[in-house]
Amino acid sequence: MVWGTNLNLLSNRALSPIFVLIFAMLAAFGIAMAMIVLTLNPPLEDIQQLMLFMISTGAVTIGGVYLLYRRRLIQWFTSLRWTLLTIIILTVVLVFINVFVTAQLMFISEHDLLLTSALLVYGGVIAVISVIFIAGTLIERIELLGNAARRVARGELHTRLSVRGNDELAHLTRMFNNMAEELETVDAQKRALDQTRRDLVAWASHDLRSPLAAVRAMNEAILDGVVDDEVTILRYRQQMQREIEHLGRLIDDLFELAQMDTGHLALERKPTNLRPLIDEALESLAARAAEAQIMLSSTVPADLPTMRLAADKIERVLYNLLDNGLRHTPQGGSIYVDIEKRSEIVLIRVRNTGSTISPEDLPHIFDRFYRGENARTPHRDGQRGAGLGLAITRGFVEAHDGRISVESDAVRGTTFTVALPL
Repeated sequence: MVWGTNLNLLSNRALSPIFVLIFAMLAAFGIAMAMIVLTLNPPLEDIQQLMLFMISTGAVTIGGVYLLYRRRLIQWFTSLRWTLLTIIILTVVLVFINVFVTAQLMFISEHDLLLTSALLVYGGVIAVISVIFIAGTLIERIELLGNAARRVARGELHTRLSVRGNDELAHLTRMFNNMAEELETVDAQKRALDQTRRDLVAWASHDLRSPLAAVRAMNEAILDGVVDDEVTILRYRQQMQREIEHLGRLIDDLFELAQMDTGHLALERKPTNLRPLIDEALESLAARAAEAQIMLSSTVPADLPTMRLAADKIERVLYNLLDNGLRHTPQGGSIYVDIEKRSEIVLIRVRNTGSTISPEDLPHIFDRFYRGENARTPHRDGQRGAGLGLAITRGFVEAHDGRISVESDAVRGTTFTVALPL
């Protein structure tokens, strides 16, 4: 248990750099001494001098490297090319010093010493040149990343980079592409939200202005005595009541849309039977249907299970779909409500006869403020829609983890299907 705890502590906490350097030096020292002793079998005195020299140079090297690390001296350079070049030159110098001094201690001939030194210088120059070219490749990739970041900062959110390799720079490039993609998505959502707000102002101002103007005109006619017979005054008051009810529905719709947008839509789910909700929705619209000579009917299976629903929201869904059907069903038509129970879902279908939705309008039927080409034409009962009812209906259905769809053709009419999970 203690050993496992210690391993967890080591894995969660980075080792100190000085310990890493010391460990690396001791490992290199052990490997080098083993190779020298096993292959050359030098005298004990030479071994002692060599060990003393290697420990001394190793300690000096570790001290210098640790000083560079702690003081962040490498960061003073203005170019990665110079940083890498300095590192490789420092490495070559350290190797040259260690090998040169070690060769002298081993008493090799002057000829061999010069040859070894020349080979070290040759290898060092090749290493420096190689690093210059390698650094150029890395710097090119970094500059591409920097230029792409500047383009994104200027608003060019479609900017993407091709990912080359599997190193840290490639990983950073992938992260940049993901960031740019997310920024582009957020920007598109922001633009759509701004457009929705502009539509909200335009449509709401129109739908608020029209009933207010009508109410004001009729009220002024009554107050100024322009209208004085009781029949006309009663008709004006009834019309004003309808306009006020329209305003109330519009304000309620806007409030519910705001709740959905902010994620604060409250759903009080309780065990609910759909049959009473359907009966109440049909009963609330029975008078309008009778006036328009439209038949309302429903088919509800006897074994329909109780579901956990927000009854007020589902009743509003049913009312909106039936109200939409009443607005578009011609006189003498029919509206059917059909319930079908499946293994994991319950399907609610609301179908009206005699009217269809054009293929151009079908993809937008659930969009906010979308009312089609002739949407602003008053309906037979004088009521108008703000183009929010079906958008709210979809929001309530999706809040119940359900889905809603629509089909429309000249033979069957228009059918809205709501699928709610059991």
